[in-house]
Amino acid sequence: MAGWSEVLKEISETQTQQDYIRRKYLAELSDYTGRNVIAYYSSWLKHPQANNTEICDADMTGFMNCVHGMDCSKGLDLILHTPGGSPAAAESIVSYLRNKFSFDIRVIVPHMAMSAGTMIACAAKEILLGKESSLGPIDPQFNGIPAYNIKKEFEEAKDDLAKNPQNAQYWAIKLQQYPAAFMKTAIDAITLSDELVREWLGTCMFDKDKEEDKKAIDEIVSKLNEHDDLKIHGRHLNAEFCRDIGLKVVMLEDDNDLQDKVLSLHHAYMITMDTTATIKIIENQNQKAMISSLRGV
Repeated sequence: MAGWSEVLKEISETQTQQDYIRRKYLAELSDYTGRNVIAYYSSWLKHPQANNTEICDADMTGFMNCVHGMDCSKGLDLILHTPGGSPAAAESIVSYLRNKFSFDIRVIVPHMAMSAGTMIACAAKEILLGKESSLGPIDPQFNGIPAYNIKKEFEEAKDDLAKNPQNAQYWAIKLQQYPAAFMKTAIDAITLSDELVREWLGTCMFDKDKEEDKKAIDEIVSKLNEHDDLKIHGRHLNAEFCRDIGLKVVMLEDDNDLQDKVLSLHHAYMITMDTTATIKIIENQNQKAMISSLRGV
């Protein structure tokens, strides 16, 4: 495996552009697996306040660019490093990729694929994780506030006012921070995340028509789309947790050559993110890419 230092040294000594190094490792991974590879990387860890680091509708252009000209019969390995983003955008991306690759999609997470990134991972036939990889809860957020907390606060107000109507002014002040119909919006967001992941799990990783698989899907969705146990939206769910709740996880450590190629590629992307103004890259093994930076695309 080429580690962080080795990749950085290779870039410096060969005086080659970082694009070349990343694409070299992409091609090596594709050659090893015999599958198409698309890497989706965000620099949210380096630029947490930057726009366009999350999964959004604009990403579709990058995916369409990468898929164009591919032999889709070879399947797809989608490498994700993302904080998450819009469930609606994730839905569009999953629909597009499934139409192209006939459900032959694996998701590889070298480090982190949170929130809507976890939702996309649940649409794959299997998820490849390392011991240090993490998925995350899929409970929706509104400006950093969990939808579950919003729902719970309204429910507490309803229960309290039924017993203590004299507290009406207190709840009026407390709940005026939310716009009209906001509780319904929060509930709809929770329901959407639940329905999308349930449908995706049941049409690829599992068979929703089998009773045993239905139980597995229920367990996975209940563990990922909740707040009471997980507490915070940024909770890191490691490979052991993901396996325990029923997700079909393949460990990168089970194939040393594959792990080496995935981690070399990951280091190349992280160096690009950490040493340039790049905030997002969607790239394939055929040197097609859409690269966004703080200065534009």
